[in-house]
Amino acid sequence: MINKVLGQQGEDIAAAYLEKNSYTIRERNFRYKSFGELDIVASKKGKVVFVEVKTRARPSDFCPEDQITPKKQKQLCKMARIYLSAKKLPPDTPCQIDIIAVELNGNGRITALRHYHNAIEDAG
Repeated sequence: MINKVLGQQGEDIAAAYLEKNSYTIRERNFRYKSFGELDIVASKKGKVVFVEVKTRARPSDFCPEDQITPKKQKQLCKMARIYLSAKKLPPDTPCQIDIIAVELNGNGRITALRHYHNAIEDAG
């Protein structure tokens, strides 16, 4: 349960960051059957931006974004295609997959936020 709360806190921080930087939040926690989930779907300048948020709340030798495995990358690409289809958007709609890494201290305050634009390329 603690991980779910932490994840939600990280997603709230990421959504606020995106809005502050002129993104429009289209949807949060988009799920499709049992295929997976997209944390945040946003748009900016006519482009759909799928955002994977990773959050860590304690000092570690690893960064939150280190959790994005090749398997997770494939799943995100698949979910992006599913989203476009489910929302009846053309398959050639301009889009990208970004990663936002959020690090918090023991009091829940942000110590770092990194936004990786177009971080994952769709390998088909």
